[in-house]
Amino acid sequence: MLKQLPRNWVNIRKDWPLLTLNQRLEASVAFLLTLVIDLVILVALYRLVVSVVDTLIVRTLNPLEHAVFQRIFGEIMTLLIALEFNHTMQYVITRERGIIQGKIVILIAQLALSRKVIVTDPYEVPPTSVAALAALALALGVVYWLMCERDAHGEGATGSESRPHRDHQA
Repeated sequence: MLKQLPRNWVNIRKDWPLLTLNQRLEASVAFLLTLVIDLVILVALYRLVVSVVDTLIVRTLNPLEHAVFQRIFGEIMTLLIALEFNHTMQYVITRERGIIQGKIVILIAQLALSRKVIVTDPYEVPPTSVAALAALALALGVVYWLMCERDAHGEGATGSESRPHRDHQA
């Protein structure tokens, strides 16, 4: 019987009879999640294109207006977050990394926070909300830095984290 899930969908399909029930479940869930994320990406891309065409051509609004800029780039950031999440799922499928990767989750959270900062008008929200966003950005940055420091010193590198892999950039 196979000890490790094959590295791509062709091999998974070929080796399906040899996979354990748990490996089949993991492969199926990863595949289903990838399809759902792909659907979200397509819908977000469609809405972005419709929004840009509507804003720039039909309504002939200036894209340099602050509100228009915020809305369009908020939609772009939403699409980028979904793409990054989909890319992360590819690591699960190929078994290059485990199911949950702390550093990648932190990077996706930083992207989501960046989106929130872009779409938030600091003059229309309470100062405490702006301070909370700043504190969250600082906290996520510190956590990511600490995780990188831990990996650089070889501490805590067990299981899938100890495998050689290229750096994941958001």
